[in-house]
Amino acid sequence: MVKAGKYLIPDEFTWIGDWAKRRAILTPNREAIFDNIEKNLYTYNDLNLRANQLARVLLNEGISKGDRVAMFSTNRIECLDLFLATGKIGAILVPFNVRLSIQELKYLINKTSPSIFFYESKLNEKVSQIKKEDLIKKNVVMGKKSILGDSTTNTLTGKVSSSEVERPIMNFEDPHLILFTGGTTGLPKGATLPHRLIFWNSVNTILSWSLKPDDIQPLLFPLFHTGGWNVLLVPFYHLGAKTILMGDFDPEKTINLIEKEKCTIVIGVPTMFHMMAKNSLFDENKFGSVRIFISGGAPCPVAIMEKYWAKDKLFKMGYGLTEVGPNNFYLPEDKIKQKPTSVGLPVFHCDMKIINTKTDKIVKQGEVGELLLKGPHIFSGYWDEPEETAKTIESNGWVHTGDLAMQDDEGFFYIVGRRKEMYISGGENVFPVEIEELLFKHPAIDLAAVIGVPDEKWGEVGKAFLTLKSGQKLTTEEIKDYLTERLAKYKIPKYYEIRDSLPTSATGKILKRELE
Repeated sequence: MVKAGKYLIPDEFTWIGDWAKRRAILTPNREAIFDNIEKNLYTYNDLNLRANQLARVLLNEGISKGDRVAMFSTNRIECLDLFLATGKIGAILVPFNVRLSIQELKYLINKTSPSIFFYESKLNEKVSQIKKEDLIKKNVVMGKKSILGDSTTNTLTGKVSSSEVERPIMNFEDPHLILFTGGTTGLPKGATLPHRLIFWNSVNTILSWSLKPDDIQPLLFPLFHTGGWNVLLVPFYHLGAKTILMGDFDPEKTINLIEKEKCTIVIGVPTMFHMMAKNSLFDENKFGSVRIFISGGAPCPVAIMEKYWAKDKLFKMGYGLTEVGPNNFYLPEDKIKQKPTSVGLPVFHCDMKIINTKTDKIVKQGEVGELLLKGPHIFSGYWDEPEETAKTIESNGWVHTGDLAMQDDEGFFYIVGRRKEMYISGGENVFPVEIEELLFKHPAIDLAAVIGVPDEKWGEVGKAFLTLKSGQKLTTEEIKDYLTERLAKYKIPKYYEIRDSLPTSATGKILKRELE
């Protein structure tokens, strides 16, 4: 029990984790999910019944509180079923990135020891190799098509009742998700997300972002990523709003769907918005229903924002990470064009500070340092990695983000770049995002990424990787001349490489670790 004045607050509540039942009680007939892949519409009551059936399947398979349930799939309705069902019985959902290599997948399976493995049939080739080593005893195919002799979710759920299951005692600190962070080097770490984080991130988002029950969003993030679950899907579920379940990102289909379904909030990564703005349909559409576009996952060039502003649409950046939130800031609408590169002010239940990484002291406004976050929406730690956890979460609850930030004289925060991406050239700190922002504004350049590379004289220098717009040509000297007019000499990259494409993650972020 926790004392709060003269009242006692219990450590556990019957509603913890059971998103499906509670929302079904309040708005059973309200539209919750439109599955744009299978063209099915689900109410909140539909999803609760499905979650009950899948929860019974898990219980019948011997899955109980604390057991890991692995998920290997692109976005589909069964992914949401698994989240809701594991929430009912206290199991831990462990989604795996569908782009993992076999070796990476084996490593994460051994790391988390799932008791059951739900997978999508189109990932059969990788799954068959996992099955050969008998790493997981029970395997279930998502959907209708049975392969490899495994049961399907349709077959299993069709045999059980949809009545409410008996739930274990649940605590806010019990884990609900293990999500793997990419990291710039080395193997992924499993961030353990307790019910506490998921709940408080939802509260922060609803309160600070002024979400409404009649909002509609297309889900553009994958459900093996915190963006898929926590940016808007869970807050929308909490509020009773509607989500459109999307398949693989396609700019033309996304533009059409935003118009057809009258989406009010659209959140994605900069690459998605860039691809949409390049599509011929972009100029034809006014996006009349959209209240705001929000970019996250990486700094968004102002040049991209301006294309949406030209349509008289609000467009701004957000900021988050798997370990905290991920929703941590809110930029007021009247400040968007005034402070376009700012992520804004802290959300309601979130503390933050910027420290000097050498002295650990708080820096002055206008100075750059590492961003630290604190609040009820922080993660529990990295699964089975106590040393990494201790490096990230201080004993007093502050979480090191590894991101460099600064605060202006009005208190607005700016993300300058990753601490690991910053490089030092001739004793001067260089932040790649500043250079990339300028490169994006060049009329011939389509995409840009800058990294630091070793240099005998300066210690490190910049190397820029570029793709050009169709039909454009550009020389290294022309790029250097362009930057020389706008940057200090030490910030200008020494090397340039023009490519047909740049490597991206499943969420659309440029993978700098694959550039060299």
